[in-house]
Amino acid sequence: MRLHIDPTFTKELPADPIIQNTRRQVEKACFSYVTPRVPSAPSLAHVSKEMAKTLGLSEDDLASQRFLHMVTGATVLEDTTPYAMCYGGHQFGHWAGQLGDGRAINLTEVTHQNKRWALQLKGAGATPYSRTADGLAVLRSSVREHLCSEAMYHLGVPTTRSLSLSLSGDKVLRDMLYDGNADYEKGAIVCRVAPSFIRFGNFEIFASRQDTETLKTLVDYTIRHFYPQYEGGTKENYVGFFNEVVQNTLEMIVHWQRVGFVHGVMNTDNMSILGLTIDYGPYGWLEGYDPGWTPNTTDRQNKRYRFGNQPQIGLWNLLQLANALFPLIEDAAPLEAILQTYHTEYPKKYIAMMREKLGLQLALEADIQLITDLEKNLQASETDMTIFFRNLAQISKEESTDVKNSFFAFGEAEVHTERSRSAKAETESHTKHIEVPTKSLKAAFYKPEEIAGTIRSDWETWFTAYQKRLSQERLSDEERTVQMNRVNPKYVLRNYISQLVIDEANKDNYELLEEIHNLLKHPYDEQPAYEHWFAKRPEWARNKVGCSMLSCSS
Repeated sequence: MRLHIDPTFTKELPADPIIQNTRRQVEKACFSYVTPRVPSAPSLAHVSKEMAKTLGLSEDDLASQRFLHMVTGATVLEDTTPYAMCYGGHQFGHWAGQLGDGRAINLTEVTHQNKRWALQLKGAGATPYSRTADGLAVLRSSVREHLCSEAMYHLGVPTTRSLSLSLSGDKVLRDMLYDGNADYEKGAIVCRVAPSFIRFGNFEIFASRQDTETLKTLVDYTIRHFYPQYEGGTKENYVGFFNEVVQNTLEMIVHWQRVGFVHGVMNTDNMSILGLTIDYGPYGWLEGYDPGWTPNTTDRQNKRYRFGNQPQIGLWNLLQLANALFPLIEDAAPLEAILQTYHTEYPKKYIAMMREKLGLQLALEADIQLITDLEKNLQASETDMTIFFRNLAQISKEESTDVKNSFFAFGEAEVHTERSRSAKAETESHTKHIEVPTKSLKAAFYKPEEIAGTIRSDWETWFTAYQKRLSQERLSDEERTVQMNRVNPKYVLRNYISQLVIDEANKDNYELLEEIHNLLKHPYDEQPAYEHWFAKRPEWARNKVGCSMLSCSS
């Protein structure tokens, strides 16, 4: 196995002088050296061959014992020094002090085809930042991270990646619901990949300690390797760097809103300095279009990280980053101006994104009201966001079309009896009666009978306005369908799908994992063989653990 190892983080940044792996406050250092815990019986559950190829790994490499040992921490690669990062963060709006890589160990950095990648193991043992935790991870959360990382990439959402999912052979004690009923689960390890795993919190920790020297060293390093256009160490460069981070973060969050993704834990220690989606914990996709929904049980009461609040939280987190960078700039005005730009630009980018979802190329002032009315209607009755926007592309702009009837009788939903070939008896009982939409918009509603009275009237009014708006566009219906299908995915990683995969994986069956992994590599394609996954959440999954809300337990 040949990897071009080129570590920069450990060579160019200050290290924790204490070598012992004891829980402690780490001062004036960006990282601590850590050796992964050797698993008792490591085995490979799944590999993203696409990601492996991106790193320059061959099929033979993936089959080697050396690869297995690398992605499970069983052996430390020669010429590498694994480490855990030191960072802090605001959690649920409150400063939490030092946090750090408590469950992640960075192996090294590699380069291939002029691109740099950091390899990181999640669940490979304790670090000085683990506090009272064990540094391990369980299979259910690892399956979710492995699948979602790659799913987001193929959706076109900036994200960290996943190379592999492995079993450690060890049992890990977890209280899944934080209700005092802890139990042993299968231990697992994900090998995560990104150009860098630096977060907002990496800078916050040094600013909070007034350690401007280390802060400057880290900022200069980050700029040198990831924002080289702002090298120079001047205040103007630091302002330019911050502006670029703001724009990257804004772009990422617009993508989240486009596909209906809810991160669930937008703490500042979970915000990538590169504008990547990072740390897949209690995430989820909207089933019903509900801006107030959060997948995080910890956030159930206040709903700070709900879908509709993600843009505002992004701005709040960027404000904390601005505060952390302030000691290097010592001028609040340019930072405030950049944050104001986010505040004014997000609504514009959101409207532009929604125009794309609606198949509108012209930018008309009336579109804002059209979008506002649509969002109100989508919330009036439980409506599946993914199915609605995907099937909306079938509406004709021809004035002769009876849009009212086409909306309510545009092909009834069918019952799909094909069962997932890789799922066994228990899974089959869940999947065999999944309702599968045809091209129907009616199929997006969980309770079509609720579309009556005022709700139906509002929908009829909206569709009449939408059809009139489409008539102002130059694209034909067929051309518009193609355009809309490029931004409205047909397949997303719904929580109930993840749970079905987890159920099978717990029985040592990874066929469904492979099927879903393949499905999510082409989320905008029709994929007739996988049509049964283009479906609303089944009723059995509405309140099932793992299929609706989740905890941070992993």
